[in-house]
Amino acid sequence: MKLSCLWAAPDVNPINRKARSVPFLNVFNVYGRVFFFSWWGFMVAFWAWYAFPPLLTHTIKDNLHLSSAEVANSNIVSLCATLFVRFVAGPACDRFGPRYVFAGLLLIGSIPLGLAPVVHDAQGLYISRFFIGILGGSFVPCQVWSTGFFDKNVVGTANALTGGWGNAGGGLTYFVMPAVFDSLVARGYTDGVAWRLTFIVPLIITIATGVAMLLMCPDTPTGKWSERHLHADQNLASHSSNTPTTTADPIVDVPGKITDKASSTGGNSIHEVEKEKKPHHLSDQANWDHEAAISREEMLETAKGEVIQKPTWGMVARVLVSPQTLFHILTYMCSFGCELAINAVLGSYYAKNFPSLGQTNAANWAAMFGFLNLVTRPLGGVVSDVLYRATGRSVWAKKIWVVGCGCLTGALLILIGQLDPHHLPTMVGLVALMAVFLEAGNGANFALVPHVHPHANGVVSGTTGAGGNLGGVVFAIIFRFMDAGTDYAKAFWVIGIMTIGLNLCLCWVAPVPRGQVGGH
Repeated sequence: MKLSCLWAAPDVNPINRKARSVPFLNVFNVYGRVFFFSWWGFMVAFWAWYAFPPLLTHTIKDNLHLSSAEVANSNIVSLCATLFVRFVAGPACDRFGPRYVFAGLLLIGSIPLGLAPVVHDAQGLYISRFFIGILGGSFVPCQVWSTGFFDKNVVGTANALTGGWGNAGGGLTYFVMPAVFDSLVARGYTDGVAWRLTFIVPLIITIATGVAMLLMCPDTPTGKWSERHLHADQNLASHSSNTPTTTADPIVDVPGKITDKASSTGGNSIHEVEKEKKPHHLSDQANWDHEAAISREEMLETAKGEVIQKPTWGMVARVLVSPQTLFHILTYMCSFGCELAINAVLGSYYAKNFPSLGQTNAANWAAMFGFLNLVTRPLGGVVSDVLYRATGRSVWAKKIWVVGCGCLTGALLILIGQLDPHHLPTMVGLVALMAVFLEAGNGANFALVPHVHPHANGVVSGTTGAGGNLGGVVFAIIFRFMDAGTDYAKAFWVIGIMTIGLNLCLCWVAPVPRGQVGGH
């Protein structure tokens, strides 16, 4: 990989126009811009979704006169709406396109976020956190959008980076919310007023991000979401691989290349974005639309098996009962579900074992767990892509990496639970080491997801993401009922045993369904 790939316009797959590299540093390039909004949008959503926990342990708990059980209950409630939204968001992405779903969730979720300051009791807290949980569903369009713009050779890296940097919002909230709160208290506001004013910060950024996403980004690399089948067929025809994608969508015989075709009105096409900068000539377009050389067989696979289909009840049912989909649901339930549950209680765990830290310092140490996502989740995706290429494009290599991360995470959770460290460096070190494999497992999982039922990527991504939230609910319940929500150590080792068991139960299943077209 050349260093210039970090900013240069990427080579693209000639059929679906997906990028073959990730221009991290170039937001002026449409692939770089979609990459930026994918991770930034999810990071903002995650921050807003977890805006309560950093101040909940002491300030909000005292202000609303809550018990420890009510705080634990609110952590469970916050995951319930997200579970439903993620499940629905997957088919919605396949039907309407991930950009509209992503922006819609941000803007709709900003309504309960803006109403959070009116909470005055436990019941109000439950209602507020339930509806703010809508923002957690933004993970699904984040991953589907990223998958739609980056090809199989780098999709693991792209998805892991967007998901990992987005998950870092869980660390950002533990850093920003107490800092804003402390600054308001220093200016003379009471605790009850200060924590409510703190919510204005994530509210403004969430709304601005949703609007910018709609105004500045396209649906797909070829333009409108509704035209994705047509563009794949036309690109296939223009490269002399004259095989129709589906019987319902025959190849349209048009002269020239697809880059010559003007997009439909309102399509937000890449070509429309670029035409202001470039004269409308083939030679000039070739300078920014670099086609990668791929085999005729791969072109046919891409056109026939990797163009997302409009979801039907029958197709969704077949995908849901597939052992490959169930594998992703269970493993992501362990990795991301565990991360969600730990993220909600870690500040309280530090405060319990190290009372001298206080609310702000305990939150700062807990923030490390979320901030590690900046490196660890991308690491999971990068390693997955490296293994995939090193083993001759073997999806088994990606699957083994998922299971390995899960088992190591479980072992470290058991170790933390058994030791229950009261020595701060030991506690921090073990949590950080556990976080490496836990969060790398998240990245590894969604490095493999694009290979499974690629024609229904939204459905697979949505159900896998919902599985993560289901795990969050299950593990939050475990934390809730361990000595009335205060025996964190016991919950850690119980969750560790479950993590190892669930990762091994479907490890024998082939990574992709037998006979699947595309995704290999």
